[in-house]
Amino acid sequence: MFHSGIEFNQQSGGWIEVVCGPMFSGKTEELIRRMRRAQIAGQKVEIFKPASDVRYDNEAVVSHDKNSIPSTPVESSSNMLLLADDVQVVGIDEAQFFDDGLVEVANTLANQGKRVVIAGLDLDFKGRPFGPMPNLLATAEYVTKLHAICKRTGGPAHFSHRTVAGDQTFMLGETEAYEPVSRAVYNMLNEKKSGNTGT
Repeated sequence: MFHSGIEFNQQSGGWIEVVCGPMFSGKTEELIRRMRRAQIAGQKVEIFKPASDVRYDNEAVVSHDKNSIPSTPVESSSNMLLLADDVQVVGIDEAQFFDDGLVEVANTLANQGKRVVIAGLDLDFKGRPFGPMPNLLATAEYVTKLHAICKRTGGPAHFSHRTVAGDQTFMLGETEAYEPVSRAVYNMLNEKKSGNTGT
């Protein structure tokens, strides 16, 4: 868990924070909160998102609650190294959509003394580790795992269930395409989909 008492100090070196969880768990909201606090502290901030993510805005990072913060869309993780040269805090949203080079980029930025805050889905809709996220979680000094609410049980939701047809891993969508669910509900839905009733 990220300890909010840690203050940025470039002399003590940088670090990596990862905020992960399923759809609708507040990952982007938390990223925006941490970036705004850094700005209030007078630190120079740069936020990146995948150029392919245009759901709410072509440039800004926008949460499901419509909170937003300016960002720079990039095609490749390597672009971040050039664009974050003179900043103290780097934010990265939707990390699961970036290439595997993001892990090396994040470590390079942290080794340069920068604070790197990353938000992304840890699991895809099939319940498998998503893109570079597993290696980012292993590398990060601080990890915050958030949960959404499973509307079917009222309990914590850890999985993102896709409610529309399509087998591709990378598919942008919101409430019309995804539903956060608990493990029990996720397993039940997958059994129904495969035609296996368990009897």
